[in-house]
Amino acid sequence: MVETLKRGWWLLVLRGVCAVLFGVLTLARPGIALVTLVLFFGAYALVNGIFTIGMAMRSPSGNPGKGTLIFLGLLGIAAGIVTFAYPGITALTLLWVIAFWAILTGFFEILAAVRLRKELKNEWVLILSGALSVLFGLLVLARPGAGALSIVWLIGAYAILFGLMLLALAMRIKGLASQARAATRLA
Repeated sequence: MVETLKRGWWLLVLRGVCAVLFGVLTLARPGIALVTLVLFFGAYALVNGIFTIGMAMRSPSGNPGKGTLIFLGLLGIAAGIVTFAYPGITALTLLWVIAFWAILTGFFEILAAVRLRKELKNEWVLILSGALSVLFGLLVLARPGAGALSIVWLIGAYAILFGLMLLALAMRIKGLASQARAATRLA
């Protein structure tokens, strides 16, 4: 799994940048129509899923965690496709899609961090990112009637925090990849 992350650290950067951009756009335009929010979420989930599958494809054959990455990527792509296929989706249904996507993504990120704890220093960033995703999903499920504007702000804040954590993780993994290349050259 670490090798996969080392090879695809830049995909984590792209995922993080997309998340931050999505969050900033959402916070900058809190009064946007629900259909626009649906399309923003659909685009984000679709792009995130594609980048996650790209990361899995760069993984060496038989590498542990490849199946998890493929599952997460397919989950993101499915969430994006469902969102685009039904743009007239109700706010409650969208909230459920977002909530379950965040919970499942967070759960698998925590599992990945536990697997990587012996190989990756500061795996707490991935654990925190996963926990944030799970917490966000649970909050959305617990308070679905909180109002669209509140949910927009919550979604925007979550996306920015999640994106920043992905960027921090990507930089840490890039450092590991650089260290490994340097060690290979010295050997």
